[in-house]
Amino acid sequence: MTAPIDLRSDTVTRPTDAMRAAMAAAPVGDDQYGEDPSTNRLQARVAELLGQEAALWLPSGTMSNQVALLVLTRRGDEVIASRESHAGWHEVGGAAANAGVQIVEIGRGGIFSVEELDAAIKPAGLPVFPSTTLMEIENTHNRAGGVVVPQPLVQQLCAAAKARGLHRFLDGARLWNAHVASGVPLHEMAAPFDLVSVAFSKGLGAPGGSVLAGPKALIAAADRHRRRLGGAMRQNGIFAAAALHGLDHHLARLVDDHAHARGLAERLVAAAPVQLDLATVQTNIVVFHLPAGLPDAPTVVARAREQGVLVNAFGPRTVRAVTHLDVSAAQCERAAAVLVQVLGG
Repeated sequence: MTAPIDLRSDTVTRPTDAMRAAMAAAPVGDDQYGEDPSTNRLQARVAELLGQEAALWLPSGTMSNQVALLVLTRRGDEVIASRESHAGWHEVGGAAANAGVQIVEIGRGGIFSVEELDAAIKPAGLPVFPSTTLMEIENTHNRAGGVVVPQPLVQQLCAAAKARGLHRFLDGARLWNAHVASGVPLHEMAAPFDLVSVAFSKGLGAPGGSVLAGPKALIAAADRHRRRLGGAMRQNGIFAAAALHGLDHHLARLVDDHAHARGLAERLVAAAPVQLDLATVQTNIVVFHLPAGLPDAPTVVARAREQGVLVNAFGPRTVRAVTHLDVSAAQCERAAAVLVQVLGG
């Protein structure tokens, strides 16, 4: 039986043979004692790449984001984030359950303006309002279709947030994609923020892990929260080795994923009556909407699965497809043909 073409997410990738070999050969030790050499090497490398003083490995991007909230906010605070942000939609209410904060979503299409930021900040000195203490930017933005937040806008927003006394956090789970697509150096993308999170289990193809980077004092506080949440590890070098391999061998090839996503999107727009702005297809995510007259998203997903193509329903009439290192250009072309057929194009 032919394996399906899996475009549900870039998290479905399996370690390559070379990555598995690197994992098997990894020097390991007890990371809770700071004695895992592979983890230490990865943390130092990511800190250098992002231009930060220190970095901390965590098991997942969600835990990394949650720890950042615990470090940068207090219970009862309010966090400003982009509309449909990962923090608000895909972390099981963790912001409220773990950090005790609430999220206010602003903007559209993965970005927001300084004016919208100002309008969302609660007035100080009025006891009925929560304190607005953190601005979070997601780059690339998942539900907006993998769009890259323009760096000049990032700098404007972070400068405005700092001037207004807000901390700044970058949810950079797919920052590697943003870097490759924009050409902006990683350290420049990270510079305006207090803490930065990056993931290895998406475009880089590792089986797990994220890193939180920032000043030494904040990373020391993050380590305490990581331990409290059960995220401290032992012989973590097997995961760190996979991440290091991904940085060495899978970062530059992200351009291929971006090209495959663009080809898929162009085929859909040309042959099917979907709502899809090609300007939003900047990296490896394609999000398209199904107008009245087309099947709804669960139906499209089910019919595509019957023909060996896996995609996700992102809403009642919204579908997402994500390209990654486990799907080729030919497979993406096949997937586009199947989706066009399902959509009646």
